[in-house]
Amino acid sequence: MLYVVGFGSGARDCMTAAAEQALLKSDLIIGYKTYTALMKPYFPEKQFLENGMRQETERVRLALGSAQTQTVSLICSGDPELYGMAALAYEYLAEYPGAEIEIVPGITAAFSGGAVLGAPLTHDTAIISLSDLLTSPEKIERRLRSAAEGDFVIVLYNPSSKQRADYLQKACDIVLRHRSPETVCGYVKNIGRKGEYAHICNLSELRNEQADMLTTVYIGNSETRIIAGKMVTPRGYRHG
Repeated sequence: MLYVVGFGSGARDCMTAAAEQALLKSDLIIGYKTYTALMKPYFPEKQFLENGMRQETERVRLALGSAQTQTVSLICSGDPELYGMAALAYEYLAEYPGAEIEIVPGITAAFSGGAVLGAPLTHDTAIISLSDLLTSPEKIERRLRSAAEGDFVIVLYNPSSKQRADYLQKACDIVLRHRSPETVCGYVKNIGRKGEYAHICNLSELRNEQADMLTTVYIGNSETRIIAGKMVTPRGYRHG
């Protein structure tokens, strides 16, 4: 059996009971080295195998091959279906006839970070990664433009890196063509981990903020506002 497990932000209390049970039942835990480092203190009796960034295919093949003879967990931060390993595991499953897959959902950063900021995701939401490693910049721009035009709350993953230092600024410029500069926004760094930091600002201010790969960014819709110091997007229940 191969469990593809989303462990959430990395904090033990942000892991679902189902995720914890899958890891406890596993003989072997496989993951990106940053993720295994987070899980080792919680499961010190388990065997771990790890590899680096951009070795996803090797990681999945190793997990499926190992799952032919033992119980394995392939771990992902957040949820394994959202920018995780769930789909890739299914893509290669036919090559490993002795393996079975079970997806174990987790709490993705959009929700755990949203809870830190307040309640920004109560209405329709678009989650978009700004990483162009697997998606063309043209497609990312088109998706941003469509989400902005549609008045979705927008959550940005992978907003910036050393090689993509200006991507958040570019994303804000696209959204500013369709949203007020005063649109309520926010971001959270290191969600559920040491050094967690949250900040609420407006869209024009967000354009000049510094973000990294461990930051999740929230751009409100036309209804989003600040209530009790928190970022809140009403759904309209009070006026229904």
